[in-house]
Formats: sequence, structure tokens, C-alpha cells
Amino acid sequence: MTDDAITRAAEILKEHRASIDRLDAILVYTLGERFKHTQAVGKLKAEHDLPPSDPAREEKQIARLEELARQADLDPEFAKAFLNFIIQEVIRHHRKHQS
Repeated sequence: MTDDAITRAAEILKEHRASIDRLDAILVYTLGERFKHTQAVGKLKAEHDLPPSDPAREEKQIARLEELARQADLDPEFAKAFLNFIIQEVIRHHRKHQS
């Protein structure tokens, strides 16, 4: 491999890493915003003695996310596992509000 090819590869790698870093920031801020809303939902549920989880909604959301994942060329099983993780965390927060 020539020095030019190595230099160009290093530049491309740097660009990819910068994009990854920006996307990581977007993910973190997006999750933060999402959890603000789910915490508000948890408080509302606690105030009105509603159950911390809604299995019918969760099922719809998982199906919706799996379809979005397919459209985004992302493994739907990964998307499902990711959403299940988030849902369990949200339920944990909702239960804390009900204590």
C-alpha cells in the first residue's frame, strides 16, 4: 500500500469516526429527551393509579420499531432487543414513582 493510500485511508477513518461521535451524541440526547417524557408518563400513571406497564402498547411499539429497523436496514432483532431494554428501564422508573 502506498503512502498516499494509507494517508487517504486515515482521512476516511477520521471522517467515519467523527460521524460516529456525532451520532453517539444524538443518540444520548435523544434518549435523554425520551426519558423525560417517559418519566412524566410514570408520574401521571402513579397519580392516577395506573399500571406501570402497558403490554398492548409495548407489543405495538416493538412491531413498529421492527418495521422501522427494516426500513433503515438495521437488524430488526437488534432493534427489538434495544426497545425491550428501554421499556424495562422505563417500567423500572414508573415503579419507583408508585412506591
